[in-house]
Amino acid sequence: MTLAELIHTSAERLVASQVSFGHGTTNAQDEAAWLVLWGLGLPLDSDTALPTPITAEQITEAQALIEQRINTRKPAAYLTNEAWLQGVPFYVDERVIIPRSLIAELLIQGGIDYWLTTETCSVLDLCTGNGSLAILAAMTYPDVQVDAADISADALAVAAINVSKHGLQERVQLLQSDGLAQLQASYDLIICNPPYVNAQSMAALPAEYLAEPAIALDGNQAGGSDGMDFIRDLLQSAPRYMSSDAVLVLEIGNERPYFEAAFPTLEVIWLETSAGEDQVLLLTRQALTQ
Repeated sequence: MTLAELIHTSAERLVASQVSFGHGTTNAQDEAAWLVLWGLGLPLDSDTALPTPITAEQITEAQALIEQRINTRKPAAYLTNEAWLQGVPFYVDERVIIPRSLIAELLIQGGIDYWLTTETCSVLDLCTGNGSLAILAAMTYPDVQVDAADISADALAVAAINVSKHGLQERVQLLQSDGLAQLQASYDLIICNPPYVNAQSMAALPAEYLAEPAIALDGNQAGGSDGMDFIRDLLQSAPRYMSSDAVLVLEIGNERPYFEAAFPTLEVIWLETSAGEDQVLLLTRQALTQ
């Protein structure tokens, strides 16, 4: 059996088992390639089309990982303890949501730059999880200091691994805070991928998403049902933590109808991403104080 054949048969197993994707891959072929290559210790950018022969022992090892993916329904990133965002590797485990924020591509591709100034020097990544957005912000803007805040001490422990992994201890500060409540600084840019999933969608999530910390997904933890509980508190409090020209970049996934129903008069700027123009929005401090 060749590597390509092993990946193909593994993808067929994933399809037959009806696993769900969305944590770094969107289809069975890519997921199988990721798991097989990782299981064999091969680079993830290996040319899988080459007739690379593999041993019976290697086949057994890779198949065992595929079976673990099927039997546990854990996302591949939890099995490999690695997730990639905009070509940058990050450590992950079950203490954090698997990073997949569209804000990452806005940072790397300059989608926010128009709204920043030469005075931008302080960035907050709120709901930082494993710290990936904070780290990408520090990489993108080498002259800024970044605070990475999360309510979860477990998440911050994972974020510390990634900050150290990328050598950014001097520029990324980890802070435990319930939303903005325990923070002190004023920021020129706030980025936030908060819990925003509405109650109906939470109830329908496949097992792979339920493997993630609910606190990072469920936007109804204050008793609501539209997924906007955290965001309501954030938008009310944010101006006190923003400099005069600051902007807030907020990801809301597929929840635009709920967002617009909750904030019908808010002056919002929708940012274009690979997923369209309705998943990430930008708010100026002025818009939040009108």
